[in-house]
Amino acid sequence: MKTVLPYNEQELLRRVSRGDEAAFKILFDGYRERIYYYIAGFVKSGQVAEELVIDVFMKIWLGRELAPQIENFDAFLFRVAHNKSIDFLRTAAKDERLKQLLFEQIQAVSSEYADAPVFLAEYEKKLREAIHLLSPQRRKVYQLSRDQEMTHDQIAAKLNISSSTVNNHITEAQRFIKNYLLKSFDLAVLILFFGRI
Repeated sequence: MKTVLPYNEQELLRRVSRGDEAAFKILFDGYRERIYYYIAGFVKSGQVAEELVIDVFMKIWLGRELAPQIENFDAFLFRVAHNKSIDFLRTAAKDERLKQLLFEQIQAVSSEYADAPVFLAEYEKKLREAIHLLSPQRRKVYQLSRDQEMTHDQIAAKLNISSSTVNNHITEAQRFIKNYLLKSFDLAVLILFFGRI
């Protein structure tokens, strides 16, 4: 559903570029709710979504001189919202405290994943399926790296291949597995477990 504004969008963007706070507020009020629900669909947290909405619009305000050059503001805004959401999820995946808070939020809003052990069992099952679909050599390299915690050099020596070939196998295996898992799980939930891949 497209946002309907009380003024011409390009005129509002021109006014914003000149520092017109009233025009900026019209854009903010017009898009805020749609952007909020879009972001909340990624991060599964109302509080985080509210903060990211502010971040999205702060980016617009701080770069307001360029606002008139935006041809499709709707698409631009949602692209910024998407990028902010992914950045947050990546940060959360590296920060144990954030990861725990996000996981608690996901548990609260999604009965499908309310039982973490059940979800984890399903995740592990899908992960095994993905690994099984790798080519035999790639699967062997990946399992030596993950299951036996061998270094790239150790795997290269054991399989009589170069370290760069080992690196390529692991990179491609991770890419394949993540894409496979993305077909089965919500992005926000899955990103919490990417460290296990």
